Amino acid sequence: MKYCLAACFAVCSMVALAQETQNVEDLKKEILQLREDVDLIQMNLAEGETKFKRGIVVATIGYCVTIAGGLMLGRSQDDLGKVLLVSGGATGITGTVMMVDAFKYLGRAGKSSQRH
Repeated sequence: MKYCLAACFAVCSMVALAQETQNVEDLKKEILQLREDVDLIQMNLAEGETKFKRGIVVATIGYCVTIAGGLMLGRSQDDLGKVLLVSGGATGITGTVMMVDAFKYLGRAGKSSQRH
């Protein structure tokens, strides 16, 4: 009877140990997956930041040119002022589109964790 009880205890402890090992492996796998997700999020945020800053620079230059063109209207260089208004406006809008486009990287950063 003692041997049966000892054998039963040994088998139960082996099953518990095997299950604990499996839980540890699952935990390690989950931690590695989370690390991969965090790296992807950081990469997307860095890419979005770079594109957003470029958009700010382009939009600022464009709107400065637009203001300069507006100041030239009605003076001796009226035709140049009109050209600067149009080209500066187009450049400013392009920069604004670049800034808005940079936000798609924020969306990608959030979607990586939802795929599980």
